[in-house]
Amino acid sequence: MTSDDIQNRLGENVRRIRKEQNLTQFQLAEKAELSEETVKNIELSRCWTSDKNLAKITKALQVDIHCLFLPVCSSFDEDSKDSGIIKKAIAENLKNYVDSVLGEITQNH
Repeated sequence: MTSDDIQNRLGENVRRIRKEQNLTQFQLAEKAELSEETVKNIELSRCWTSDKNLAKITKALQVDIHCLFLPVCSSFDEDSKDSGIIKKAIAENLKNYVDSVLGEITQNH
């Protein structure tokens, strides 16, 4: 995976999540205290953005930053061998996360 692939994935995910939340680019820019041009550039993968801007976007969209870099469905279709490995890794990470959260809840009660 190249840096361009990661940048494209970021743009696709920001656009997808924004649309799922029925936000325009302008509305997301206002919520994130960024310019509309910055949001446009991220979604179109024109340039890398700063970690500060990523933090503002994740806060505005109310998602964890890792959600912006998860593979999108189209990337699973491109290479079935790699997609199986990626899906398994995602499932394992989610299972480990849920197990750790449940462990914390159990300890606190």
